[in-house]
Amino acid sequence: MKRKSYQVAFPVTLVVVMAAFLSVIFFANANPSFAAPAKKKSSAITRTSAVEYTEVQIKQLQGTLNITEAQQESWNNLTKVMRENAKEMDALSKERAEKTKPLNAVERLKFHQEISQAHLAQLEKLIPPFEAFYNSLTDQQKNITDAIFRTGKYGKQKRK
Repeated sequence: MKRKSYQVAFPVTLVVVMAAFLSVIFFANANPSFAAPAKKKSSAITRTSAVEYTEVQIKQLQGTLNITEAQQESWNNLTKVMRENAKEMDALSKERAEKTKPLNAVERLKFHQEISQAHLAQLEKLIPPFEAFYNSLTDQQKNITDAIFRTGKYGKQKRK
């Protein structure tokens, strides 16, 4: 007997949609206990802004890659876009934080959609200067950059 493709595709699609839906619920700062009363988060918690985080990333990358004078222009173009993207993300986060009304499930999904669209737009702006910078790197610098993107770790990588 041959299985029709929709008999396989439908369950797979259903699993993917359910996984996405559940991940949004769990990763959207939702209160996992429905019986617990809603509490305001402590204002004493300070979060690192995207601008601060980006500056740390830029310094770490610069220190790790030992950028040459010849690479400086493409590096400056890249860091300019990184800083602009960080400012945009901080503005979006600030805009959401200023809204005091709690979001319902639909509003929360729409907010996450807005964040995802902002990330996509930022990646589209970031890739061309990153590609130009990457192409200017030596083979050793490319290996380091690849390792950073693969592992998220800066500095000398231990080899087995």
